[in-house]
Amino acid sequence: MPELVVTALLAPSRVTLKLLRALMWSLVFSAALVAAAVYGCVALTHVLCRPRRGCCGRPRRTPPACLSDPTLGEHCFLTLKSSGLRLHYVSAGRGNGPLMLFLHGFPENWFSWRYQLWEFQSRFHVVAVDLRGYGSSDAPRDVDCYTIDLLMADIQDVILGLGYSKCILVAHDWGAVLAWNFSIYYPSLVARMVVVSGAPMSVYQDYSIRHISQFFRSNYMFLFQLPWLPEKLLSMSDFQVQQGEGLGGNVPLEPQELTVPTLLLWGEKDPYLEQGLVGAIASRFVPGRLEAHILPGVGHWIPQSNPEEMHQYMWAFLQDLLD
Repeated sequence: MPELVVTALLAPSRVTLKLLRALMWSLVFSAALVAAAVYGCVALTHVLCRPRRGCCGRPRRTPPACLSDPTLGEHCFLTLKSSGLRLHYVSAGRGNGPLMLFLHGFPENWFSWRYQLWEFQSRFHVVAVDLRGYGSSDAPRDVDCYTIDLLMADIQDVILGLGYSKCILVAHDWGAVLAWNFSIYYPSLVARMVVVSGAPMSVYQDYSIRHISQFFRSNYMFLFQLPWLPEKLLSMSDFQVQQGEGLGGNVPLEPQELTVPTLLLWGEKDPYLEQGLVGAIASRFVPGRLEAHILPGVGHWIPQSNPEEMHQYMWAFLQDLLD
């Protein structure tokens, strides 16, 4: 068939796809502007109610003393093989058992796992990292340096760089999104997984399309699609607006079968993620590989708000590895 004819036949489809893409981005940008207006009002309210905090974040000349607590572990840096970036991490219990690697959410750092570092260092080598862009780790300025593929390569480099062939991966919030993807593409490096308050993005997106209420719960994600403005809004009133927010990103949309044995913990009162996501996640698992618990009356920040309950479930889930 002549090339000109093929081009003519495909033209309507190509135009339709371009129009759909333009419509999608128009909707995203419109939602981003609405989210910016909402968060701008919230930020202004914080400034007016607490004028002493100022309009922007106050610089801290010295870190809080809790960040250097020696009982939490040793502060170290690891140069990543793939990128050459240096990641900061806190390590404790080396030689006490398998590697237990913690991935924090947004807007957090390694300190989010302080209770778990104390709890599990007696039987595991516990390591809590600052992901690239957070805490004392390197923070490239280019947004293209924060793709899912690069972040997964970071996790691989940490596991192998610490001298292990696999780990128990424990993750929360944005770290959970990374962990789900990592367990799909690097299953041989994950012996077990503990996920707290976070869904695979393909599950999340599919669920949100069918449940508009979840779509509105995640309105803050649209804000992060804008340049410059989110950082300014979130820093107002000395970062008070950030209390209780999460973070999205660009991730694969295709559904994947989940196979790594996983403990999933979910807060009944999570303001950002509906309980229905737990069932949606379970539907993607190989039977018998997922143990899920919804914690009554609990919110989004389970590792800090309900550590004892979290630890009980974790010890039971990991017991056979210790026998």
